[in-house]
Amino acid sequence: MLIPSIDLQGGRIVQLVQGERLAIETTDFDGWIARFSRFPKVQLIDLDAAKREGDNRAAIADICSRLPCRVGGGIRTIERGQAVLGAGAQKVIFGSSLFADGRVNLEFAAGLAGAISPEHLIAAVDARGGRVAIDGWRTQLDVTPVEAVRLLEPYFSEFLFTDADVEGLMQGPNRAAIESVRNATSRQLTAAGGVTTEDDVAWLDSIGVDAVAGMAIYTGRLKI
Repeated sequence: MLIPSIDLQGGRIVQLVQGERLAIETTDFDGWIARFSRFPKVQLIDLDAAKREGDNRAAIADICSRLPCRVGGGIRTIERGQAVLGAGAQKVIFGSSLFADGRVNLEFAAGLAGAISPEHLIAAVDARGGRVAIDGWRTQLDVTPVEAVRLLEPYFSEFLFTDADVEGLMQGPNRAAIESVRNATSRQLTAAGGVTTEDDVAWLDSIGVDAVAGMAIYTGRLKI
């Protein structure tokens, strides 16, 4: 399945290269919401909140009222996760908050699963250089994505794996890394980073992985 992505920064829809360089920006919310309206899943990420540089909560609430969204970016507490679900999100994505002191924070993960049904929880495991990367991909941990997924599996119904090394480059996903994560868990898996062509989406589907695409869609490289 193809899942289009809406990334928010400074009140705009944006696409960044490897999470840093701004490549695309638009305020045409209505236009893109209309284009994505036939998709059963849309990924909505608050980049400002992820980097602790503000938030886009009003825009998130508006988009969630109009599209079937899974929402992430800077969601660090149970209360915020519950608020996002209350605003209309179908699932909530936790990422950096699942790690503390350089390790997987199993205590927090267990608390999340107890307060929010795992069916509504997605664990985001992002990678840079083969290691888990947190805080907007600015901090690299001595933990591999496979290690993180195996430890977090009891508490989440789904994983989102993003490879920052290929994010926004439109050169294809890191297939070997995705396969290693796919083999590490029986949970539903979605992959982001580098998804560019119909062949990329088809290959991911063939191994039971959903595909998130952003840059390729906004540039018209991947037709929807």
